[in-house]
Amino acid sequence: MTELKKYIDRLNPISADSWDKLSSIFTEKEIVKGDFFITEGHVATQIAFLQDGIIRAFYSNREGHEYNKHFFVSPCFIGGYASLITGTPNQINQQALSNCTVFIANYSDFKALFDKHPDIERAARKLAELFFVHKEQKEIEIVLLDADKRYLLFQKEYPQLEQQVPQYHIASYLGITPTQLSRIRRKFTGK
Repeated sequence: MTELKKYIDRLNPISADSWDKLSSIFTEKEIVKGDFFITEGHVATQIAFLQDGIIRAFYSNREGHEYNKHFFVSPCFIGGYASLITGTPNQINQQALSNCTVFIANYSDFKALFDKHPDIERAARKLAELFFVHKEQKEIEIVLLDADKRYLLFQKEYPQLEQQVPQYHIASYLGITPTQLSRIRRKFTGK
């Protein structure tokens, strides 16, 4: 849980008492490559801290075509945030692309700490702000930048993923076909 404590403290330092309460609601769990943390159609009830591993967040259309929305690379928080906040069914899937170690908590237990521990609530607000900023940046990039520039941003944001994630997942995240991704990669590698 050391990484969780460091992550929270980077968002907003919390007191020893707050950490004792917060750490007590999290339980360690392994998610095997290919398994899901959350799936569409269900109301999300848990959040998790990704201690180790890679998770993809994606949507599926009626024909079963998948659209990768985000890659979660440790250390970070995962979960169906919109579903947690609204209590409505989740619209996104989160699937392990590698074996993962997570610390899971019921969102209701997490939220119950806010009134007595404003430092935890402040950290949660800062986390929500980070999610919002990242979502907005991604929306702007997909509309305003061409595929080459989106690929270069992907490499900068996720430098370790190209060797760990199948190329079709990266292409989906960039909003292009695997063939287009191959052309772009060749252009930049000279091969």
